[in-house]
Amino acid sequence: MLAERPQQAPTDGAHRAKNQDAQTALALDAQTALLPYALGVFAISLPVFVWMASLADNRAWMTVSFALFAINWGAFYAVVNWLRGEESRDLARRARVQVLCGALWTVTVAQISILAEGAGPARESLLMLATAGAVLCAFFSAPYLPGLLIIAPLAAAGPLVAQFSHPENQGAGELTWGATALALTLSLVLNRMFRRQHDLAVAHERLLDERIRVLEDAERTARSKSDIVATLSHEIRNGLTGVTHVLAAAAGRGGRAAPSRDQLNAALDAAQDLIAVLNATLDSETAESGRLNVETQPFDPVRLVQDLVLLDKPNAATKGLELTVHIDPPLLVRDKGAVVADALRTRQIIANLLGNAVKYTVRGRIEVRLELREGQVAFEVADTGPGLSNEELEQAFEPFRRVERTGAGVNGAGLGLSLSRQLARLMGGALEARSAVGVGSCFTLTLPFDPAAACDLEEQTETVIAEAPGAPRAMRILIAEDEALNAAMLRAILEQLGHQVVHAQNGRRAADLARIAEFDLLMLDHRMPVMDGPAASAALRAADGPNRQAPIVAIIEGDAEEASEFLEAGADVILRKPVTVAGVARALADAAALDRGLARSEAA
Repeated sequence: MLAERPQQAPTDGAHRAKNQDAQTALALDAQTALLPYALGVFAISLPVFVWMASLADNRAWMTVSFALFAINWGAFYAVVNWLRGEESRDLARRARVQVLCGALWTVTVAQISILAEGAGPARESLLMLATAGAVLCAFFSAPYLPGLLIIAPLAAAGPLVAQFSHPENQGAGELTWGATALALTLSLVLNRMFRRQHDLAVAHERLLDERIRVLEDAERTARSKSDIVATLSHEIRNGLTGVTHVLAAAAGRGGRAAPSRDQLNAALDAAQDLIAVLNATLDSETAESGRLNVETQPFDPVRLVQDLVLLDKPNAATKGLELTVHIDPPLLVRDKGAVVADALRTRQIIANLLGNAVKYTVRGRIEVRLELREGQVAFEVADTGPGLSNEELEQAFEPFRRVERTGAGVNGAGLGLSLSRQLARLMGGALEARSAVGVGSCFTLTLPFDPAAACDLEEQTETVIAEAPGAPRAMRILIAEDEALNAAMLRAILEQLGHQVVHAQNGRRAADLARIAEFDLLMLDHRMPVMDGPAASAALRAADGPNRQAPIVAIIEGDAEEASEFLEAGADVILRKPVTVAGVARALADAAALDRGLARSEAA
């Protein structure tokens, strides 16, 4: 899916070699198609030769000629049968065989020329017959140029040598020379016509192949889109139905009692599962189209694994599963060295593997291992789950495919493993798996490791933060967000973290509020009507109001250009959507501890 320019030359060379092979095969096929006609012509010529040879005195040579005719016909029939077998698919061998068949007839022509030397009054007639045979050899070898350049001169050599060996036959020799030269010229013209037809045939085949490939790609894309629609419709229907029932109960509709904590947790789980499905679907489609980018930077694998295991331990404990971590000692005691990949995408892969292990393992244990292996770091997640057969394992890595034996009653789109493998390849690593039915499964992610690289552990890992270090216990925060749902979600997160929130629906309203009221921090969305986020940031920094030096958190979709535009306009911290509690808490902590004279930071 990702094309690279340096690979273009080898690809062109491969195409040229393939086209050359196709043209050679067509030329040999054309020559093969002429074989029956060649045999027919030589069969018709045989009575003429017998009549002329009967006038000659050297009957022994005539017997040799008959033997050569018989050998040639037998060889041709054998070759015709050989061409129907698998061995004839080797073009080099087939070309040699067909050239040798033509060479057999050149031997016959030469033998007739020798016979003519002792034929007495039949000499001239036999030499003319030999010349005709040389012309026929040139004609029937015309489709294949190397064969023509070998066979035609060999066939013409016998009559020409015989004619010019007698000075009194100078005129007949010149006539023979002219006939053979004309035959060779016409054969070259015919060969040129064959090659042009073959070029057109090869181009036609290539166009057909491209059309078939395009049709297959279109069918595959259509199937993928159909799978996406079917999967999303199922997951969205189930997820939103549960959330709707709980919200209806919370709103008191239909006389229902207020939802319990378990119902609220179930609705929250359904919504989170739905978000996970949507994110996986979007990432999978982006990766399939070759537009998914990864950022390669050094990060600490130990801290990342420890954070993820810490997050999954409560879920494992709820099911009675033992979740353990084993880290290679050299990774624990090293002074430097880091995995060189995308920390966020690596976290996504490991989280998916751990989540699957917890989801599908009913009893037993889950073990996470981190090891150094020949310049790479191996992340292994092993479980004592139901295990998969080889066929089921291949199916598990296919997009939108789920193993029916183990996936019944489990939510998901069937994209986790296929997307994880794509991400691993994009980062220069690999994701492999081995499994046994009834025993368990082990998934191994390998990524490049640089022993000389240094990384900042605090920057590369992100844990769920209940109270962000360095942030005040309560802040007065102005948020500018035009979408009501996004604003409500951001307000809920901020209030959950203990802060007071004032909401403005656009950048102009936020700028006006900032001129008359004092805030500890401002959070501005990038795209808003009336005035967007960067314009509002620039206006706040240029004004003399109470919030001129207040920290500004810029909320963006994830585009690097948006981040640069915001930072140039005066923002201090970048927060990428979709926002999470951990991400907002980290952004607030960075903003609260910010010295605006220092470089600005970016929160994941």
